[in-house]
Amino acid sequence: MNGIDFLADTNAVLYLLSGNHCMEPYRSNRFAVSIISVMELLSFPNITPKEETIIRQFLSTCQQIPLNEKITEAAIHLRREHHTKLPDAIIAATAVCNELTLLTADTGFSKINELSLVSIQPLIIDYQSGE
Repeated sequence: MNGIDFLADTNAVLYLLSGNHCMEPYRSNRFAVSIISVMELLSFPNITPKEETIIRQFLSTCQQIPLNEKITEAAIHLRREHHTKLPDAIIAATAVCNELTLLTADTGFSKINELSLVSIQPLIIDYQSGE
């Protein structure tokens, strides 16, 4: 799809923006995002104006994919078939319908065999132990 390397799930965007090392191999890639991820990213209850600006700047570099009839029907099918949450079904359908690989840390997507998937494992730092 027009030079896009991945459809970034909401968590992948958050890991990228927070500098998590799991995203190091993907920093130079071009991303698309589902309109669902846009809504999730910008609707966090305690988002600060600075965080919103950073997210909006990143999103301006991404292709934002809106819902359409094809994605809607695919999401309905995926939700029924795989019993996924509606936002996840829409994100998965967006990837499938646009022939994009989904980049995510959400292991629940692995049950959707129609989906091309790259799983990331975020580096979790235990601040109490320093590791």
